[in-house]
Amino acid sequence: MNIAIGSDHCGYELKLKLLPLLEAMGHAVTDFGSHSADPVDFPDIARSVCDAVRGNAFERGIMVCGTGVGAAIAGNKIPGIRASVCHDIHSAHQCVEHDDVNVMCIGAQIVGPWLAEDLVKAFLAAEFSTEEHFRRRVGKLRDLEIASAKELAPGSSTP
Repeated sequence: MNIAIGSDHCGYELKLKLLPLLEAMGHAVTDFGSHSADPVDFPDIARSVCDAVRGNAFERGIMVCGTGVGAAIAGNKIPGIRASVCHDIHSAHQCVEHDDVNVMCIGAQIVGPWLAEDLVKAFLAAEFSTEEHFRRRVGKLRDLEIASAKELAPGSSTP
């Protein structure tokens, strides 16, 4: 699987620990930054990772920041991205199985490297369910995204 990965300065060290695991698992990994522990703005990194995922060159994305929350918020602003904070094994696989999440966000200040490795393994091993009700619900998420974008389009009468 092609994986896009990125972090802000808070997540930089944890991201470095995840890279060898991803490669050992046989994944092709592209690091979209940060490339040091110098302060950066997480929305910039999120944009790079998420654009790569929604461009279909990468099947999944992983973002690491302080709590994972900022990265998830930024990712979910981007059409075609379903990002989720994952700090437990159940959420890491179920977010894919039930909600077709394509970007996992981890908080380096919340989880340690050993748990982060387990989260990544669960996330990448998971597959979106073929059950109709999950597919219908994700379709409704896509519809919400499209409708909201139209409402915000220039010339729209809705704020």
